[in-house]
Amino acid sequence: MSASRPIKAEVSTAVRGENPWIVLGVLCVAVVFSLTTWFSATAVTPELKVAWSLSDTAVGWLTNGVQIGFVTGALLASFVNLPDIVRLNRLMAASAAIAALANAMLLLEPGPAGAVACRIATGVALAGVYPPALKLVSTWFVRNRGLALGAVIAALTLGSSLPHLFRSLAQSLDWTLVISLSSVAALIGALCFLLFAKEGPHPFGRAIFNPAQIGIVFRDRNLFLVNVGYLGHMWELYAMWAWLLVYLRSSIELFSGPSAALASLVTFAAIASGVVGCIAGGLLSDRYGRTATTAGFMMISGACAIAMCFVYGGPIWLIATVAIVWGITIIGDSAQFSAAVTELGQREFVGTALSLQLGLGFALTIFVIWLMPHLADLLGGWRWTFLFLAPGPIIGTIAMLKLRKSPASLRLANGKR
Repeated sequence: MSASRPIKAEVSTAVRGENPWIVLGVLCVAVVFSLTTWFSATAVTPELKVAWSLSDTAVGWLTNGVQIGFVTGALLASFVNLPDIVRLNRLMAASAAIAALANAMLLLEPGPAGAVACRIATGVALAGVYPPALKLVSTWFVRNRGLALGAVIAALTLGSSLPHLFRSLAQSLDWTLVISLSSVAALIGALCFLLFAKEGPHPFGRAIFNPAQIGIVFRDRNLFLVNVGYLGHMWELYAMWAWLLVYLRSSIELFSGPSAALASLVTFAAIASGVVGCIAGGLLSDRYGRTATTAGFMMISGACAIAMCFVYGGPIWLIATVAIVWGITIIGDSAQFSAAVTELGQREFVGTALSLQLGLGFALTIFVIWLMPHLADLLGGWRWTFLFLAPGPIIGTIAMLKLRKSPASLRLANGKR
C-alpha cells in the first residue's frame, strides 16, 4: 500500500500542464483498438459455425465465454486490488497484449472447447483494460466526469463494433482475416497504453472489493435502485450486440435474399452509432441529471426492442433506422450508472459497490445471451425474440424514476438528479 503512494504523487507531478482532453482522446483510441477482440468471434459466427461444424449452443458460448472471463477477471482484480499494485498504463498494456494473444489463438482452430477457453481468456484480459480505463480517466476529470466516462464507453462501443466492419468489407471474407485484424488492433492499443496513458492530478484512494460490505450495499435503497436500473440496462445491451447480426441476416434474407456483407455493415452501423449515444448521454447527464437521462434512454431503447419485432422482414432502410436508434440509446446511459454509484455511495464502500454492480451486470448478460437463441428456436425464428429484451429497460426506467423522487438523488450530477 505504501509503495503505491509515491507513484501517485510522482504521476501527479508529471502531468502538470497536460491537456486532459488530449489524454482522453489518446486513451479512447487505445480502448477502441483493444476492445476489437471482444466481439471478434461473434462477427464471424456464421463462418465459424460452418468451418468448425459448431452447434448453436457452441456458437453462443463464443460470446458468453468473453462475458464469463470478464466477470471473473474483474472480480479477481478487485479482490487483490490489482490497479493499486501495478501502474494503470502497464496493467492496461499487458492486458491488451494478452487479449490479442488469446484472440489470435483462434487461428489455430483449437476446436469448440479450445475456442471457448480462448474467449474466456480474452474476457479475463479485457477486465484489465476497461475498468482501469474508467478509473484512469476519472483522475483527469472532476467537472465533466459524466462526459469523460461517456467517451470511454463510446470507445468501448466503437471497438466492439469494428469486427463487423472488418467482416462487411467483402462479400466473401475469410474469418481468419477478421481475427487477425482484431488481434493486431489490440496490440496497437497495448502500445498506446504503454507509451501514452498517464494518471491525472486527481488520483483516487484504494477502492477495494470487500465481500463483508455486500450486505451494506444491498441495504442502501438508493444504491439498490441504481443497480436495478443497471441490471435492466444490461439485460438488453449485450444480448442485442451479440445477436443483432443473426437477426439481420435472417431478416434481410427474407426480404431480398442472402447478403452477409450487408447484414454485417448494418450491425456495425447500429453498434457504432452508440458512440453518439455515449457522448450525448454524458452531456445530458451532466446538464440535466443522471436519473432523467438514464430513464429517457431506456424508454427509447425498450421501444426499439419492441419495434424490431414489427420491422422484421421489411425494407432494409427501415430496419437499419430502428437498429441505429436502438444502438444509440441502448448504450448511451451506461456510464451514468457507474457515475451514480460514485456519487451516492459512501467513499469506503464505493469499490465494493462498483465491483458488485459490474459483476452482477455482466453475470446477467451471460444468461440472456444464452437465452436468446433458445427463444428463437422456440418461436420458430428471430422475429419476436427481441421482444423479450424490452422488460429490462422497462424495469430499469421504473427504478431510476423511483430514485429521482428520493432526496438522496440531489447528490447526483451536482444536484441535477
